[in-house]
Amino acid sequence: MSSISICWLRRDLRLHDNAALYHALRSGQPVLPLFIFDREILDRLEDRYDRRVEFIYHHILRLQEELTAMGSSMLVRYGTPIEVFNELLGEYEVSDVFTNRDYEAYAHDRDTAISGQLREHGISFQTFKDQVIFETDEVMSGGGTPYTVFTPYSRRWKQTLTDFQLKSYPTEKYFANFHKTAPLPIPTLEEMNFQSTESVFPASNVSENLLRGYAERRNFPAVEGSSRQSVHLRFGTISVRDLSRQARAQNETFLNELIWRDFYFQILHHFPRVGRGRAFRPEYERINWRNNEEEFRAWCEGRTGYPIVDAGMRQMNETGWMHNRVRMIAASFMIKHLLIDWRWGEAYFAKKLIDYDLAANNGGWQWAAGSGCDAAPYFRVFNPTLQTQKFDPNLDYVKRWVPDLASLDYPRPIVPHEFARERALKVYKETLQK
Repeated sequence: MSSISICWLRRDLRLHDNAALYHALRSGQPVLPLFIFDREILDRLEDRYDRRVEFIYHHILRLQEELTAMGSSMLVRYGTPIEVFNELLGEYEVSDVFTNRDYEAYAHDRDTAISGQLREHGISFQTFKDQVIFETDEVMSGGGTPYTVFTPYSRRWKQTLTDFQLKSYPTEKYFANFHKTAPLPIPTLEEMNFQSTESVFPASNVSENLLRGYAERRNFPAVEGSSRQSVHLRFGTISVRDLSRQARAQNETFLNELIWRDFYFQILHHFPRVGRGRAFRPEYERINWRNNEEEFRAWCEGRTGYPIVDAGMRQMNETGWMHNRVRMIAASFMIKHLLIDWRWGEAYFAKKLIDYDLAANNGGWQWAAGSGCDAAPYFRVFNPTLQTQKFDPNLDYVKRWVPDLASLDYPRPIVPHEFARERALKVYKETLQK
């Protein structure tokens, strides 16, 4: 049996410009790409119609088509990583495993365990940077400390950036080095106890026309002003280097959005407590949340009586995506108007969003709560009515997702805005001044 290298794909579901795949293909051994439908993750999902699983599955099938055309195949398994690698080591003579780094707590623990498992068999476990432009401590302050405010971080990020960081890995030059094999079977969604949602996913590209108007249009949920690339960045079906080159050349506002990704990833690295359910600012752990379960359920279902909030929640529940401006409005409303712990909303978004990413989701929710790094001050309370007048003045977005707006069935506001604002300020002030 001749030895092979395995390239373990996770958040990098593409053959183009893939750091780990590039190094694997140049390793001197035939390369077999591997994807694991990880039961440690999938078994925790409540919804058997999960759009994220379907999105991944859709792209796995596309990769299989590409590899089959080259006389190779994707190896796809359903199980826990430890179990899968135990099986593989009995089926193949593996010399090396190549993979791209993942920065979440579970991923760190998983990779530590797999690295140890492989080491016992004399197999190297090599990891590479791929899903960000700068990782961990590559962008630090002059004093060698991590940035906790975005603006100086982004300034240093741009100062540090060279063409080298944006250069694509030329994987295509080495495609002849894939392991030659007949197409390997792929477990079906049904075999993994999931069902198709028949969702239509956004294309993995950004037009020049969208970028030209991005800064002016991105905050208006009724227009096609956002790129919809977040799900592709989340699962690596698009190269962040390709996208960053395009943004640098065409629209700095869009580039800043990509820098926010790096910023939150480095926060997750340097302050791991935020990825384990803790506030970045410890004093915010003392807030006396109301946590009314009936009001939380109304917020989840889009029945708050505030149309812009309800539109966003219904859009997310139906499609798995919510416009970013509306995400901020909905998060602020749950936290400040209802005084519900930000972790409840974070967890609900984690269940529903197709583009859910721990670092960015946590950063956004803690920003809204005032408990995070570079957060909105606690006394900033979005007025949903004013936000609607500013960003959806003709109610085009609201009417799309709240068709019952003018009916007698549409609920009255769950709480008056001014009352809720004063209540939130009182609770925050009493807590933070102790």
